[in-house]
Amino acid sequence: MIKRMKGTYDVTEDIAYMHEIEKKIMTVSRLFNYNELRTPHFEASSLFHRGVGEATDIISKETYDFIDRGKRDNTLRPEGTAGVVRAYIENKLYIDPVTPQKYYYYGSMFRYERPQKGRFREFRQFGAEAFGSPHPHIDAEVIAYAVMLLRSLKLKDVTVHINSLGDTASKTAFHKALKTHLRDDIDTLCSDCQTRYEENPLRILDCKVDQDKAVLKTAPKPLDYLNDEDKAHFDQVLQGLRAMHIDVEVDKNLVRGLDYYTHTVFEIKVSKDLLGNQNAICGGGRYNHLVETLEGPTTPAVGFAFGIERLIVALKAANYPLKEPYLHSYFLVLGDRARLAGLALMQRFRMGGLMCNMDFMEKSMKAQFKQSDHQSARFVIIIGEDEVNQETVQIKDQETKEEYTVTINEAYEKVVDLLTAGSACVDCDKGEK
Repeated sequence: MIKRMKGTYDVTEDIAYMHEIEKKIMTVSRLFNYNELRTPHFEASSLFHRGVGEATDIISKETYDFIDRGKRDNTLRPEGTAGVVRAYIENKLYIDPVTPQKYYYYGSMFRYERPQKGRFREFRQFGAEAFGSPHPHIDAEVIAYAVMLLRSLKLKDVTVHINSLGDTASKTAFHKALKTHLRDDIDTLCSDCQTRYEENPLRILDCKVDQDKAVLKTAPKPLDYLNDEDKAHFDQVLQGLRAMHIDVEVDKNLVRGLDYYTHTVFEIKVSKDLLGNQNAICGGGRYNHLVETLEGPTTPAVGFAFGIERLIVALKAANYPLKEPYLHSYFLVLGDRARLAGLALMQRFRMGGLMCNMDFMEKSMKAQFKQSDHQSARFVIIIGEDEVNQETVQIKDQETKEEYTVTINEAYEKVVDLLTAGSACVDCDKGEK
């Protein structure tokens, strides 16, 4: 039997969680005036090498690369930002008179890494990017956007861990100090860190293998090398977050793993009870030079990304109250003429916005009632030979146990009346408020 590829999974029981997350994403994104942008699942490999950085683990170890029949180098997207930036440039989205331009994305990403709980080789990611404003308060707004999504999903104990790398001058000064500090001890660090020392020394601070070694614990911190302008930017970000009553913890060791970050970097963490010690659920930061690096106009930008699978693990651990699937009406039909009448009436119900199903297996009346229970139907619409002859239906309210006999033409209005009694809309669960 052909089986799914290692590191992938079929979305079966988790689909309800995905639908709930997607619904919240659309709602919160609208509140913050972010518009959805969809980009291809694969791009020219050079996009990620130039944008994400040759020395990052994502590019050096984890990308899925392939050569197509036109001898072009392609890469399945390992993250969302580079593709959104490419789309921003190629489609000249920067000429939009509404500034800053704000977009969100949702879709599959691909990384060749060791599969583990909540981490897969094909994974779903939700992210957002804001282009055009250098103001520190857009950094704060982006973080507030991510926090509000978590709060809308009823996740508690949400904390923002934040740091600043500064812009080019501050980062250069810090890199120099860090390399000087590590020089005499670099041979004691892991092989990856020895490579990073020349190509991307900032990533050494994020090493999980060497994190407890004294040379890293005493290493200089990015915050200590910020110039006055970069300090002022970071202070205003913190002020904006506190004004919005968002819990903030300044983490001097936080650097994030991508080359393009400048100024603000952050991670959002949930309770360790939900995800254990690796409880970061969202990460992001500012990247003021990536658009220009990819041959676009000079454009400051800031964004974040969530791993959806990790979010689902957290929701399950928090016993998030998913709504059970249900039907407004189940059509119980007995006989060929009744089935045709049921099909016609069910179509009218559906066109009127009611969720319906019926028996297509010619089951007995008892078996059909069981099916209505399995599908949590509020009403059972019974049509047999007598009902067809009399042009009526029987309506059984499974909640109140009351029964009604009405004409076929009155059936839809009767169900709507019963559903909306004491409720504002048909879409409410089984007519409840």
